[in-house]
Amino acid sequence: MPLTVRRRRAPFRAVALALALAALPAMTNGTPGNAASGNPSLEGLWQSTGYGTVISVSGRHLRTYETTRVSCLPGSLEAERSGSSRAGGAVDFTPTVSEEAGRITLTPGSDDNGDVIRLRFADNAGFRTLHRVHELPERCSQRPPTDPRAVFDTFWQTYAENYPSFPAKGVDWAAVRDRYRPTITADTTDAELFGILESMIEPLHDAHTAIVAGRKQHFVGRQADTKAPTSDTVTKIEKATAASVGTPQQRWGRGAIGYADLPGRIGYLRITRLAGFTEKGDYARDRAELDKALDAIFTEARTRGSKALRALVIDLRFNGGGSDALGLRIASRLTTHAYTAYTKRARDNTVGGERFTSAQPIGVSPRSGGPVYTGPLAVLTGRLTVSAGETFTQALMNRTPAPVRIGENTQGALSDTMDRVLPNGWSFTLPNEKYLAPNGAAYDGAGIAPTIRVPVFTDDELAARRDSALTRARELLG
Repeated sequence: MPLTVRRRRAPFRAVALALALAALPAMTNGTPGNAASGNPSLEGLWQSTGYGTVISVSGRHLRTYETTRVSCLPGSLEAERSGSSRAGGAVDFTPTVSEEAGRITLTPGSDDNGDVIRLRFADNAGFRTLHRVHELPERCSQRPPTDPRAVFDTFWQTYAENYPSFPAKGVDWAAVRDRYRPTITADTTDAELFGILESMIEPLHDAHTAIVAGRKQHFVGRQADTKAPTSDTVTKIEKATAASVGTPQQRWGRGAIGYADLPGRIGYLRITRLAGFTEKGDYARDRAELDKALDAIFTEARTRGSKALRALVIDLRFNGGGSDALGLRIASRLTTHAYTAYTKRARDNTVGGERFTSAQPIGVSPRSGGPVYTGPLAVLTGRLTVSAGETFTQALMNRTPAPVRIGENTQGALSDTMDRVLPNGWSFTLPNEKYLAPNGAAYDGAGIAPTIRVPVFTDDELAARRDSALTRARELLG
């Protein structure tokens, strides 16, 4: 099976291009203000800062366009307004194609450059800023060419404007273009074109890069030292972990959340993904299921008094990611003090050298009105700790007391993803953000290193049903 990665949903997903192209509008902006509320009207067109997107709000309907300096394609995200305006003029929208990401909230305001809105997705951490524009780029009202060179140009330009880690990966993206574009002609086959696009991004070794060309061809990146787990490997991991824990785990979230009390009043919490806790898999239901599990785990008895937990192990070694917001929700049960989990910023340029949006602090707020665990903590990580599993790890690093991290480096793919479409209908994915530590460090590529390094799910470990990381954690905390 491919490397298990649940990508946090980009704000603007790309599917069903043919349907969207059937109704390309000629649009201009709407009412610039709302005198009754004192806030600008949401009606009209809005250009994102970073993220390469234009949003159109017309009446109760929201839709998107995916833009670069050379392309404009209809995005698949469409949503309908739900309910009335809330405090500050915030308005909620419900996606009409997929409700997995949950509620979309637009909040109007202004800055030195005029009207702005802040866009939040319920399952994302932070927000996006968009400024009013008066019309769509001209290319948005034209049918895009679908020949191989047009596909190549859209693909290359999207990475050029949005990929955040070319210097860190040692990749000269302009040189990549110079190498491959001359090889493409009008007669280049789909198989040849797919191979070229794959060859362009494979050296990035990035688990948040992917290309999908129908049902037969797909590529997902990963670190060179990471083996994609087979079903047999997954079975061995489950057996080795169960043998090391030594006692049955309580389960929630369709098996993704497990908990056991270990000898010596040590708690063991294993989380294998941060999404898909419920059959429907939408954020609101997943959040409710997570809260149900956390309420059952972090009880008064386990967090206070003579029988409370002395230590807690959180096992993220086989975590394919999901929602940053759910990771922050778990972190809120592990502190009594608010703190900054990380800051995030997105690529923000169509020309010139690398530029980024202003860094946006993302915080952990302690749970109010219920038990929280504040004692010693060990976090187990490895190369199969990916995406939201990594940002959750990063959020815990600034906790007091700080956790000890045991195992191996995480995968090094922390950013949210942009899911985009190509003119020929293929889809592709790339990251566009950096998640920064308080000292400005980023973990893209190398991953988050452990403080104590031990083998994780090696062939020898699995064959012997040995679990060095959990054994070391129990020794350290016991």
